Amino acid sequence: MKVLLVAVAALASVALVRLAVILIRRPGRVAEAVIAEPAVATAVDERGAVRSVQAADLTMPAAELERIWTLRDLERLARTYWRFLSRVTLGLIRVSYTERERYVVFLSRPFVLLSFKAPEYEMDATRAVVRWRIARGLLVSRRGRGGDGYLQIELERRPAAREGDVVAHVEVEVANFYPSIASRLSLAIYKATQSRVHVLVTHSFLRSLARMDLARSKVGRFSEPSSSRTAPL
Repeated sequence: MKVLLVAVAALASVALVRLAVILIRRPGRVAEAVIAEPAVATAVDERGAVRSVQAADLTMPAAELERIWTLRDLERLARTYWRFLSRVTLGLIRVSYTERERYVVFLSRPFVLLSFKAPEYEMDATRAVVRWRIARGLLVSRRGRGGDGYLQIELERRPAAREGDVVAHVEVEVANFYPSIASRLSLAIYKATQSRVHVLVTHSFLRSLARMDLARSKVGRFSEPSSSRTAPL
């Protein structure tokens, strides 16, 4: 178990080094993406629960943001996050969908790194959120399984300096997460491996949103017809 946990982080790091520059420099940008870190990006409380927030400001034409400010496109943004995770790790990390859960696996089952409940959506005129509740997985300690931990992507409309533009402030947050690497090995190893990889992946994902290349939905009310109930990424 310990070897697998460290191997996942190490292999993901190698994949990121190989692909990060290519992904960031792809053409066809719709927006300008600037990383905008909060004051405290990653913190661990006295219980051992991790909260990590990575953020970016996407400046784009107001009409472009209005065009995708729908529940359908919020779901597509969620799908885009999982697609990016698989691509940036060269397929080492994969995601499978069911109506009720999302499974993040290392190559294939039974190596389920993380599983989440079905996503929850919130949207109004200025704020949109997609949230996945953490269920279980090899990367989650016993204390954090079936608890109140979650992963979410939040968008907030903000004014831009240029007339006709708008800023979409995007935050990717992990909260109340209890990493098994920290409990089985040490917090220092978690910070040097899994936590560092997560931050690196998330920053690359946020920069990639400048292209607004949103994936198509696989499962749920906005999904396209499929012959299979379970849809792998």
